[in-house]
Amino acid sequence: MTKNLKDEWKQHCLKVSNDLELIEKLWLEIKKQYSLKIRHYHNLMHLENMLTHAYSIQDEIKNWQAFLFSIWYHDIVYKPTRKDNEVKSAVLAKIRLKQLNIDEKTSKIIQKLIISTKNHKINLTENNDNAFLLDIDLSILGSDWNTYKNYIQNIRKEYSIYPSFMYRKGRKKVLYHFLERESLYFTEIFQNKYEEQARKNLVKEIELL
Repeated sequence: MTKNLKDEWKQHCLKVSNDLELIEKLWLEIKKQYSLKIRHYHNLMHLENMLTHAYSIQDEIKNWQAFLFSIWYHDIVYKPTRKDNEVKSAVLAKIRLKQLNIDEKTSKIIQKLIISTKNHKINLTENNDNAFLLDIDLSILGSDWNTYKNYIQNIRKEYSIYPSFMYRKGRKKVLYHFLERESLYFTEIFQNKYEEQARKNLVKEIELL
């Protein structure tokens, strides 16, 4: 997995920079951050799954460069106890994108895409890129039950600092928030593919909490 991700990163970066030393340095940072012990779900596997989904809908994406960089950096900073992970991830992305000579306009788009994953609300409406990013980030919700069960177990591990009664209360709030939405997904592609199963999974998880 790691080798494939590294190759993906390198190929994407070579389209904007020929600085192999910098590209390698930034990859090592990504690998380190996404491999921290606290990351049981928001790790390299999550990154790989998102990229796999991204390539499956590549023809739908208008700004492919920005879209991919937003995936790579959307969880680069992650501490379960903090509420500013997305903002800090966007700030770090801004610094790294400048090093890669990404133009300011594209950088701002990437930052907005990253920040949109905080509350899963669309920040950019000129095309469906933001909608697809959010749908990809939540695609796990519509997986088969065994995969979903593994996901919720890993999320619980990430929040292991909290006692069960606090975790259950907070988790239920999140789940009900999603269920109250008219649709969990923004795009028709993901609605058709995952909506029904996602709602079943959320309801079942609530019953188990």
